[in-house]
Order: sequence, then structure tokens, then C-alpha cells
Amino acid sequence: MFFTERQQIERDVEMLVAVYGRERSALISILQDIQRKHRHVSEYAMQVIAHMLDIHPVEVYSVVSFYQFLSDTPAGRYVISLSDCIAHSKAQKDAVARQLETELGIRFGETSADGRFSLKRVGCIGMCDQGPVIRVNGRIYSEVSADRVGALISDCVADTLPGGACDIRESGPGDAGSGESSL
Repeated sequence: MFFTERQQIERDVEMLVAVYGRERSALISILQDIQRKHRHVSEYAMQVIAHMLDIHPVEVYSVVSFYQFLSDTPAGRYVISLSDCIAHSKAQKDAVARQLETELGIRFGETSADGRFSLKRVGCIGMCDQGPVIRVNGRIYSEVSADRVGALISDCVADTLPGGACDIRESGPGDAGSGESSL
């Protein structure tokens, strides 16, 4: 059966409310799941969520606009976030930023025309001693160098890894499983 985008959002929110409940405390979990599926939280989705949780739409919008991990504009398949932590300046963060913009042909805050990549600056990721740090769809890459940016993007373009998470080096079975990779 074919559903319009709005109908699909309504179905998705109904399903998530069944999972997380109608309490205000379910809001962030619902927003994260909607964004994961639709690559953003649309104005319509915010209205549906507000209605289902019986809260004002402005409250939903304020949560979406407050948290950097939520967005009301569509993101690319791969969201590449560069930590803007001041400590990373000494660790070649600016060179990595320039290389990302050059390789992708977009500036920070933009999404590529093909919808494949979004480039964002984010606050501290919590790995200041291992900068520069990049997060790609939730996967952390530490000690990134400008000369390794091309390999990261190539893996994304190839779509060779499961779950849409491009990766240069997976954690091995003996690793702590931190989800961290070095480039």
C-alpha cells in the first residue's frame, strides 16, 4: 500500500508512541527515531508528535532547535560532524575542515546536491585529547588528518558498509568496542 509522506509520519509517530508512551519524557526518543528514519524532523512531524503527546508544538520545536543532534532540515545520508572544540585547533582541525569542504564541494552547514552528505560543526564530542575528531552517522573517528579525509569520503561514496556508517577500521573482537576509529 502506498502512503503519502504525511501519512507515513503519522503511522511512524503512532508506532513510536505505542513503544515509548505518551509522556513528555518520551519526546526525545520519538524525535530521534523520526529523524533517523526521515533524516530530519519536519514541521508536520513536530505537530503530529505534539498532538500525540498532548503538548504544545512550540515545546517540540524548542527541543528540536536546542539539540545539535536534531534538525528540522533534511540531512544527507552521511552526516559528517567535525568537533569544534578549541583544544583541536592545535591538532590540525582547520586543515581537516578545509579538506572536508574541498572533497565534498560544500561548506559547513550545507548538504550536497545529491543528498548524500551533510557537513556540520558541533561542540565538543568529548575526545579533546584525540583531536581532530569527526563523527559520521554516530561513529567516531579520532586523530583525523587532512590526508585521510579522502579515504573516509570514498568509503561513504562506495556505500560498502552496513547501516550507512562508513568506516575505515572496525573495532576488533578484542577491542573495548568503543566505536572509535582513527584516520
